[in-house]
Amino acid sequence: MSALLVQHPEMALFLALAFGHLIGMIRVGPIQLGGVCGTLIVALILGQTGVRLDPDLKAVAFALFIFALGYTGGPQFFANVGKGWRYGLLSLVEVVAVLAVVMTATVLLSLNAGAAAGLLAGAATESAVIGTASEAVSRLALAPDQIEALQGQIATAYSITYLFGLITIVLFTSQLAPILLRVDLKAAAADLAGRLGETEGGGQAALPELVGRAFAAGEAAGASVADFEARHDHAVTVARLRRGEATIEPGPSEQIQSGDILLLVGRRAAVVEAASTLGPEVVRIGLDMPLVRRSYVLKQAQAAGRTVADLRRLAPLETRRGVFILGIQRLGHAVPVLPDATLQSGDVLELYGAERAVARAGQALGQATPPADKTDFIMLGLGVLAGILIGALGANLGGIHVTLGAGGGCLLSGLVFGWYASRHAGFGVFPAASAQILKDFGLAAFIAAVGFSAGPDAFRLIREYGVWLPLAGVLAALIPASLSLFIGHRLLKLETPFLLGAIAGQQCSTPAISALVSASGNSTPVVGYTVTYAISNVLLPLLGPVVVGLAFHLT
Repeated sequence: MSALLVQHPEMALFLALAFGHLIGMIRVGPIQLGGVCGTLIVALILGQTGVRLDPDLKAVAFALFIFALGYTGGPQFFANVGKGWRYGLLSLVEVVAVLAVVMTATVLLSLNAGAAAGLLAGAATESAVIGTASEAVSRLALAPDQIEALQGQIATAYSITYLFGLITIVLFTSQLAPILLRVDLKAAAADLAGRLGETEGGGQAALPELVGRAFAAGEAAGASVADFEARHDHAVTVARLRRGEATIEPGPSEQIQSGDILLLVGRRAAVVEAASTLGPEVVRIGLDMPLVRRSYVLKQAQAAGRTVADLRRLAPLETRRGVFILGIQRLGHAVPVLPDATLQSGDVLELYGAERAVARAGQALGQATPPADKTDFIMLGLGVLAGILIGALGANLGGIHVTLGAGGGCLLSGLVFGWYASRHAGFGVFPAASAQILKDFGLAAFIAAVGFSAGPDAFRLIREYGVWLPLAGVLAALIPASLSLFIGHRLLKLETPFLLGAIAGQQCSTPAISALVSASGNSTPVVGYTVTYAISNVLLPLLGPVVVGLAFHLT
């Protein structure tokens, strides 16, 4: 079997992907390793056989991953750099604190550049650091075998410290931090959701069911459609009228007459409230109409930075009438649809209502989400090429040659291309599903390649540092999180659910936000998470070459 894998390394790659993601699915309480760490563990084991992947494949896989990462995060990154400064400050705390802890451990434990970078990647649970740090190691003035050994130690140190960093941030955000703040997290999250408003239209939950029901006009007779809808804060819409044998799609100025039958569409609680002013409910003969759900990427500059409530209040009546926001997606996470939820450029809004009304509102907000079966490979090719060229640039600072490398260059290129695409409809179509495939496969293939080469040195590193390396991983996760908790609570006065979500985001930890949402009982922590996640997802990978350069000159 070993000889077969060495002869056909592509078999070893897919074996590592399959069994690695199988291991990554195992969950113990809120802790789950995930496919990347699982793939690395399997690759380290298979690496004992001597299997290797072509370095060119490793480079291409990482370039695609890091460009897709930057592209999908670009709109949110630039939207949050200035406006989300309070949350963004926590990402800076993360970068400074984790760098200080890692460099202190480097001196005390005499870590080499590879182990130091692996500690950073694992403790911060940021897999992209492995790629940027590996590139930085390849540029050191060392023999090829020394470079390969250091790159292997990045992967090994990451695999050792990742689990401890992950457990630390999950338990800290969902369990320990609320105790330190003396806060009932579930009660605080419920109170925050209540103060923000439970829905954009006044219903009973963050994402209530929208309904259509027909009633006789009753007391509404004599009022205009606009007046009737205004009485109910536009949480319901008179979608159709049945008058005798005629079916009418009324405008705002249409007068409701005695004997009319009204088809109301809106949030359940609002429709129930409106029913108390109407006649009896009737069978909707000749009134039923199709309602659609459509997703649009928010690009309207006037809407970005506004709350959901602002959007409803400021939008022209003909634009907002009969349209409801069902969901908000930001960086792949659902943001609660609350009146005070702030919208950002690049948010994906799911609109619900009659097709013409949804199309009208969607066109005013941005553009429909791109088709899921088409990728602009011209943009993708030029974007990665531009990133590689940017990464080749460098400068000497204090005797240290500083360069972003292909990884850092592709990350910046992806950020710019993603931001530009969010501002210009039709440019660089890169569906979310396509980007996710590139991120998942690119990173997993890169990690597998690194794990294969690191295999022979894995156990030596474990024997050399013993318990001290995992302990350093715990401290490198705990100290930045604790500092952010103090600064966010005492100085920035952030609401507890938002603050804890931001702490999970500053470490780019999806398991942490999942555990936090479960502990909170609602999705309010996601609001803070998406801001710091977008910023840390850029800053932490760029920190990889910095740690390599500093550790190399210290040891």
